[in-house]
Amino acid sequence: MAELRFRQATRALLLDHDDRLLLVKYIFPSGATRWGTPGGGLDPGEDHVGGLRRELHEELGLTDVEIGPVIWHRTNVFPMISGHDGQQDRFHLVRVPAFDPVPGIGWERMRAEFVHELRWWTIDEIAASPEAFTPTRLADFARRLLRDGPPTDPIDVSG
Repeated sequence: MAELRFRQATRALLLDHDDRLLLVKYIFPSGATRWGTPGGGLDPGEDHVGGLRRELHEELGLTDVEIGPVIWHRTNVFPMISGHDGQQDRFHLVRVPAFDPVPGIGWERMRAEFVHELRWWTIDEIAASPEAFTPTRLADFARRLLRDGPPTDPIDVSG
């Protein structure tokens, strides 16, 4: 059996001072819809922190932000348009004051990358929502983070 080829990606669990999460709404060509954390694939030669800074500027217009520790990781197997067999994500904790996100790359490019909306969510709103989230247990993992603080070793949020 051939070894799977994973795209390396970096993501932010972006929390404001009221513990709201800033999420992006993905609508995929299949019609599947998911709310997830901002971020994306690394460019060649890019490290996770540099890639996350780029992604936060492109998706949210956010610059000059402190990137916190890696809190979670995930491996997701699915066929990608890029030819990869899936993606491996690292999630960094990023604390910011509330702001109105405006994509640095504009909405046309955002939609080409399947992103159609940006929204602040409370954990209770996520837990009560019929929407699909990624990671699938996002509310549980976020509550655990707020209760216990950043983990010593990143937690696997796959599945």
